[in-house]
Amino acid sequence: MSDPVTPRSSSPEEETKPTPASTCGDFSSTADPGERLFEGPEGVHLVWRILIYLGTGGAVVYGLLWFGKSFFPEPVYGAAALWQDLYGEAALMLGAFLPAALMGRIEGRPVDDYGLPRRQAFGKLFWVGAVWGLIAITVLLAAMRVGHVVSFGPLALHGMRILKFAVFWGVYFVLVGVFEEFLLRGYLLFTTAQSTGFWPAAALLSCLFGAIHLRNVGEGPVGALGAAAIGFFFCLTLRRTGNLWFAVGFHAAWDWGETYLYAVPNSGTNAPGHLLSSSFSDKAWLTGGTVGPEGSVLCFVLLVLLWIVFDRQYPTAKYTADPARKPRTTEDPPLSIAGPHPHQE
Repeated sequence: MSDPVTPRSSSPEEETKPTPASTCGDFSSTADPGERLFEGPEGVHLVWRILIYLGTGGAVVYGLLWFGKSFFPEPVYGAAALWQDLYGEAALMLGAFLPAALMGRIEGRPVDDYGLPRRQAFGKLFWVGAVWGLIAITVLLAAMRVGHVVSFGPLALHGMRILKFAVFWGVYFVLVGVFEEFLLRGYLLFTTAQSTGFWPAAALLSCLFGAIHLRNVGEGPVGALGAAAIGFFFCLTLRRTGNLWFAVGFHAAWDWGETYLYAVPNSGTNAPGHLLSSSFSDKAWLTGGTVGPEGSVLCFVLLVLLWIVFDRQYPTAKYTADPARKPRTTEDPPLSIAGPHPHQE
């Protein structure tokens, strides 16, 4: 027969302090139904966070475009149309970034956690990415030139117009790069990855990135698939560098090279103010046709090579969707397609 157990005395603080188990039980059993609908044990539910972000972003863009009508009364032609497009891209960029600042306040974290740390803005990673992007589009078009499916033609600009349009399209595509990268691989990827893990979220949002390109005139399924593949490569650069500045630089330089420098279609879009007078042959499977280089089979070959080289150059994962934890410093072996290489400890 066991000895009788003497009840342990406890202080008033111990009696009133809830245990972790009772805290979870209280949430599920006694919380207001409205609280259960909008909040979980870790805060606002994922779906509501995304809806708040997208809804606020849409309101910001709508307000800025409405305000912009006072500067660009319809119809708009010539140079004014280009400035209108530039203003529109700036509005989209703010529509992606400002709601993230709001969500940072709600979630109790700095906006830098979502992928674009302000201290590194247009720093080394941005310029390294820009060099990669310009080299990548140059190599792709050089391969087409060797295959005699693209002709660069004579200069289409002369004098100061060369510099003016180079700067204009440079600014324009930096805005495009910041907007598209932060929208789909900034807040949305950060938030979705907390529930699904990084790579499932990256695959989902890369598919969405490709689908969005189908809205462009001249775009096609192969081009959209190419855009999705490029987006997935940008996810790798985010994972390995720790932020989006490399991807922004690559994205901006790639688009600048397509549109201004080499004057080829950019995701189905042809723009004025380009340096050369390029033309494609009728072999659309090699050139991408109206889609441009992103619809070429050679683009997919290039992306495999980019993945291999980048995987070798940046073997360590630095990005995490939970900054409260120490970021991983080990390699991502399941995703390496380049074979074994030395690990960084």
